[in-house]
Order: sequence, then structure tokens, then C-alpha cells
Amino acid sequence: MNQDITLPPLIGVAPLMRRAFAGENLLPLGEELLARAQRNPLDAHACLDFSTVLQLTGNRDNALALQAEAIAIQSRYTLPARGPGPGLRLLVIMGPGDLMANTPVEFLVEDSDVTLELLYLTLDADWPSEVPEHEVMMVAVAECEANAPLLARLADYVRDWPRPVINHPRQIAVLSRDGVCAALKDVAGVELPASVRIERPRLLALASGELDIGAVLPDGGFPIIARPIGSHAGTNLEKLARREDVADYLARVEGEHFYVSRFVDYRSADGMFRKYRIALIEGKALVCHFAVSQHWMIHYLNAGMTESADKRAEEAACMATFDVTFAVRHAAALRAIDARMGLPYLGMDCAESTNGELLIFEVDNAMIVHGMDPVQMFPYKRPAMQKVFTAFRQMLENARAAGTAG
Repeated sequence: MNQDITLPPLIGVAPLMRRAFAGENLLPLGEELLARAQRNPLDAHACLDFSTVLQLTGNRDNALALQAEAIAIQSRYTLPARGPGPGLRLLVIMGPGDLMANTPVEFLVEDSDVTLELLYLTLDADWPSEVPEHEVMMVAVAECEANAPLLARLADYVRDWPRPVINHPRQIAVLSRDGVCAALKDVAGVELPASVRIERPRLLALASGELDIGAVLPDGGFPIIARPIGSHAGTNLEKLARREDVADYLARVEGEHFYVSRFVDYRSADGMFRKYRIALIEGKALVCHFAVSQHWMIHYLNAGMTESADKRAEEAACMATFDVTFAVRHAAALRAIDARMGLPYLGMDCAESTNGELLIFEVDNAMIVHGMDPVQMFPYKRPAMQKVFTAFRQMLENARAAGTAG
């Protein structure tokens, strides 16, 4: 169904998440959106925005059910440009799923001159014979087990696309943990522990002693880290120091399929762990955040950055000098990563190992990269993030120019 221009405009994920991030209670807005959807069952904008509100308030299952209803009503959504400039129309190919199922493109073009044409494609519905007019297309579908069939079909769909395509599905499909390990395993200057898929019965055999750790991991033994395949944000990611810990882990964690890899102790001399989130845009590394924590499993929101002026000062120094320090130290490795992954836009969570190598935790096309942090507490972040947004916009412009020249 075509968009109904009489509907109130779509709010979008970025403004809604910004409001949630600032501590706003979204329940009144959710009630308003629900009332709209009840008054007009074909109000896809209300359904999709309410789905986002439900996700942001922890109601994932209801959110995804409502999202499916919205996509069934209407597969195309427009977010007009909010800033001045020559303008560019970007077609973003999306798949169904939660907030981690697609590249969060909205955050990269906030207040820019880019108009987003969001097109949701699913395996159980016909794909449109005509798509919104656009100058560049970006495939935003993230790599995950659930998205594998969609990415496979998209690879054929975009093969002879008449406009420039950013992030081809075949390259996105390589971004599984074991896929990244295979692609980057021999890059000089990179430490990337082998990530091995293993089924629950083999893990149970490892726990009982029937299976030796050396038969599972070619590059090390205990301690190991384990996580269910398909998990995100550290959910059920644990360090298992001994064989006995494996049985305890399996008793607590559901799932039949897991990733295991050797644990790398990357503590600095002061005993703290430090993690970088980097955007790699047309091969250029740009820092998005830098977290310091006493715990090896670092998430920016629980690293105590808001509570510690010293940590923020260290992050500010990192961002101010990144181009002439970290980016220079790892320039060759970053070039090799860019060449092998073949994705103009990707994100990377990484650190520096104790021997100075680039220690890679994850490479992904759907990491959240945003400018939502309060300026009063993080004044240094705005210029750093603006560099990311400017590079993203230039990538789009370069793609448009290449398409025009072709």
C-alpha cells in the first residue's frame, strides 16, 4: 500500500530514542499512538511509532507483533530531511525485527539534508515492483541467524540495481562472529580469537571431560567466553574459567547453539579495561566512544562514565587525539579490515591488547552510533560525532557522484 499523505507524519526511531535517552516517560505518547491506531486501523505511522515506543519500554514481543501489522499495512515510510543543503534521497532497505535488526541510519543523518525512504521487506510478502525514487540505496539489514534468508534473497534483488548500493548483502552476511574470524584471521597486527560454533551436546561433553578444550578451540584453552548464537549486548555472555563452570553455565542458560572463544585479558597496566567503538567509513576510522571499566565486559552505559570525571577526561583526550594516535598505530590493520570486509560502512568494537595489537571483539553493520549524550556532561563528544556524521554524508555523496558518472 502506498503511503497515505493524510496521516500524521512518522516520528521515527531517532527522535523517540532521544526522548527515552533523556529520561522522558514515553507511556503517555504510547497511549496517544495506540488511540490513533484504534481510531484508524490503517494508520501505519501510529503502529510503527508505537512499536518503537513498546521496544523502548521493554515490551519486545508486543512491539514486534505491532511492527508486523504496520509493515503489512505499508512497507514504505518517508522521513524528510530536517536540515539545509543540496539534498539527497537515500533508499534504506530494512527487515523486520528489534532495534538491533537494522543499521540505525536515522541517527547518522539527524538534522541533515538527507531524506530517508525506508522500505521494509519480508520473506512472507511480495516485494514491490517499484520502489521510491532515490539516488543511493543502502542495505541496512543486520547479520544474524534470523536475517540470513532475507540477506540471501536481497543479494539477488540488488545485483543489477540501477543506483549505487552501499553495503551489499553478500558482504553483510560475512559479519557473523565466525565469519569475521575467517575473513580476518591472518591480518597482521590484529588479535582476533577464533569464535567457534558449538552445539549444547558438545558443550556438555566438554563439561563432563569427554571432550578436550583443544578439540574445540584451535587457539587456546580455559578461560573461555561463551554466548548463545543470536544474543546481543552481552546477554548471557560469560567468562568460564574452568571446565566445571561450563556445566553451571548450561544449567542457567537456554539455547542449543553457542559461540565459544578464548578469553583475552586486555587490562592496561593500571588494571582497567578500555574499549573503543569505531565507525569505519570508506576505510577511515572514526571514534564513536571510548569506555573505561574495571570489568572485562564493557558496555558504555554501565562503565561508570557519567559518574567519573576522570574517565570522561580520558575519553575526551582519546577523541581529541584519535586521528594521530590510535588510527596511526593501527593504520595498516584498519586498511586490511576495510579491504577484506568490503563494506563502505561498518562498526567495530575493539581494544588494544597488551602487546599493542588491535584486539577485535565485534565487527557489525548495525552498531548504534549516535549523538544523544548530554552536551553539558560530554561537551567533547559533539565534534567527534559530527566527524562521523560528516563522513557518512560524504560517503553518500561519493556514491551518488559515482552513480552519476557511471
